[in-house]
Amino acid sequence: MAQIVRLDDLDDPRLRDYTDLRDVQLRLRLESERGLFLAEGEKVVRRAVESGHRPRSFLMSPRWLEGLADVLDTTDAPCFVLDDASIERLTGFHVHRGSLAALERPDLPTPREVLDAARRVVIIEDLVDHTNVGAIFRSVAALGFDAVLLSPRCADPLYRRAIKVSMGSVFWLPYARVDDWYGAPQLLRDAGYTTYAMTLADDSVPLDEVPRDVERLALVVGSEGHGLTPHWEQQADHRVTIPMAADIDSLNVASSVAVACWELRPR
Repeated sequence: MAQIVRLDDLDDPRLRDYTDLRDVQLRLRLESERGLFLAEGEKVVRRAVESGHRPRSFLMSPRWLEGLADVLDTTDAPCFVLDDASIERLTGFHVHRGSLAALERPDLPTPREVLDAARRVVIIEDLVDHTNVGAIFRSVAALGFDAVLLSPRCADPLYRRAIKVSMGSVFWLPYARVDDWYGAPQLLRDAGYTTYAMTLADDSVPLDEVPRDVERLALVVGSEGHGLTPHWEQQADHRVTIPMAADIDSLNVASSVAVACWELRPR
């Protein structure tokens, strides 16, 4: 059972995992160095712990102690209790859901391990917006795809904002980073995947006209604005686009992934 620790000193070193949450670059560096990630809100904290991630500590206002009592009973990690105003001063923003947890960052599987265990995957190239990454994970999990692969420059799925938008799907959906990004198309071919690159290239085919009865399928998407790099466009087995009304040539990348996952879902 978690030890309940009521604090009033915001400089207490035990609270250092929760400071300056609005400074994205600082948090990304600190969380990587310390091997942790943060979950925010009762549902997300609960899903993080229930999915097997090991908590280092909890931080919450008194009103959340009862609602999360069953979660706190499963661990010996300390639960630090502060009033709402103190939590806002410590973190730098209003934690309107009232509860946070710092958890041990897990070791990721290798890309090949992810591919071997999957049949439908989404490949994300250089998408740096945490909200979009979180939304993609949520769509991938909801629409029957099995896993995600990320380029080295993609945003961290375990950053607080990405976790929140994904509604915790990042906790159980397998994913990996591909260090050799230039060689990733060959990695997919070697694992038996047919690749579908979402692009506005001249030879793109409407998504609802491409073959989908393949054993293993990989949907490849790029960043907002720039889209996929020429290397990925050229290396993909199919270049596809979503048919749209006149004068509209694209959707937000997370919306595009949701549409494509629905169209290419296993049937």
